[in-house]
Amino acid sequence: MEGLLPIIIQVIAGVMGGGGIASVLKGVNMGATGNLIAGALGGLGGGSILGMLGGAGAGAAVGDAAGGGMLGSIIGSAVGGGAGGAILTAVAGMVMNKMKG
Repeated sequence: MEGLLPIIIQVIAGVMGGGGIASVLKGVNMGATGNLIAGALGGLGGGSILGMLGGAGAGAAVGDAAGGGMLGSIIGSAVGGGAGGAILTAVAGMVMNKMKG
């Protein structure tokens, strides 16, 4: 279960990041289902990349300062997932809208 928690957090944060960017930038909105899928995939990818680059990234320092490495891992997964979801949704939305004409 300990290995599954970061994945769940990354996917949820990615969906939130994807939905957030689609609501702010109307030009990248692909509909609810498109935003959800792109956000989830981007969240998983973004969280994984952030984890490979620096452990849990910026969240690790916060978690260590609070006295627990698990908190840092959760924060790092959420930040990476949210950013990854927003970025992939924005890029996919721009490409889809360009293809539509």
